[in-house]
Amino acid sequence: MGKDLILRGRIVSASMDIDDGLVALAGGLITYAGPASEYPGDRGDAGGSGRYGGSGRILLPGLVDLHCHGAHGADFAEGSEEGARAAARYLHSRGTTTLLASLVTGTPADLVRNLKVLRAVAEEGLVAGSHLEGPFLSGQQCGAHDPALLLEPDAGLVAQLFEAAGPTLASMTLAAELPGASELADLLTRRGVLPSLGHTAADHSGAAAFLERAAVGLAETPPGADSSKGRRPTVTHLFNAMPTMHHRAPGPVSACLSAARAGNAVVELIADGVHLAPETVKTVFELVGADNIALVTDSMAATGLEDGQYRLGTLAVTVDGGVARVDSSGAIAGGTATLLDVVRSAVAAGVPVQDAVTSATAVPAAVLGLSAQAGDVREGMPADVVVVDPGLNLAGVLRRGEWVTSP
Repeated sequence: MGKDLILRGRIVSASMDIDDGLVALAGGLITYAGPASEYPGDRGDAGGSGRYGGSGRILLPGLVDLHCHGAHGADFAEGSEEGARAAARYLHSRGTTTLLASLVTGTPADLVRNLKVLRAVAEEGLVAGSHLEGPFLSGQQCGAHDPALLLEPDAGLVAQLFEAAGPTLASMTLAAELPGASELADLLTRRGVLPSLGHTAADHSGAAAFLERAAVGLAETPPGADSSKGRRPTVTHLFNAMPTMHHRAPGPVSACLSAARAGNAVVELIADGVHLAPETVKTVFELVGADNIALVTDSMAATGLEDGQYRLGTLAVTVDGGVARVDSSGAIAGGTATLLDVVRSAVAAGVPVQDAVTSATAVPAAVLGLSAQAGDVREGMPADVVVVDPGLNLAGVLRRGEWVTSP
């Protein structure tokens, strides 16, 4: 269990922005979060034993990433429990205290194997579950997925995937236009799994119908499945791996923006300065609001390491200048930024700090049905706290009340 601690600084979360805030922790849980002046205990000077603070320090909730494929030399698709643990622990140390482990398209046998590996890692509490990004994707919008391995939804394979992952499968990306995609989305929602629209060539009406159907299905989640407020379908990295919005053929982008604006979907944004222009990031925040956006990394094995040669699933990737591209096609092959880097980039693009933090904490936590366990600093919640300086540079990370990166 975590030690008793008092943290003092500016608190920024979805529920508060307090210049002189205090967070008290005991037994791995938050026992107080609010204005320092209202703390009922001994505030001290936040500099003695069990106390931490400092001029200009900012206290954030632990970050929550819905979409990451690995880090620090490890790919979640390589089938190694040791590698998956190492990637998860590295991301924890960088401020992402809750994450889904994403899998790129692989052979059916590889996907089953990898889901079993991630199930074991999830049961250890290192990841919150798995995210299948494929194989039911569009060949026209495959991005960094091997087109030779893409499939149409298949009931037999889906049953194998469910069996391998068990209750740890949290999300699946689908191309709405594929035969059987809507029926698969229905099956996912009945099992409490999030359908995510992505890698799609659907038109506006097809994308809109898919998101509406998924939203209704999640709202009707039966007793025994997760029906927490905030459970909505997501859009896998909006703009990326889908047709460009055109004034006479708006495609899926317009449908996704409309669904998000109405509160019926959450759009992922890879706001790392590579996947999207800063102006695009700022515009989406202004159009749909922070409560309908999840900042994500799409991070791959090169995250935290130098430029060089890597792999993403079955594909060879070269990272140059921090940009990962598939050797055979030149497509962007995921990201190399951490989620805290993405938050910093979003703020640099003109997004208010509290909005960027909300979209990297409370929104993805709610989508996963984890609002009581992650995404905020509130009394009774697990003590996941990220300490940063005024430039949003990392200073320390608490996960479950233990320092995984010491201040």
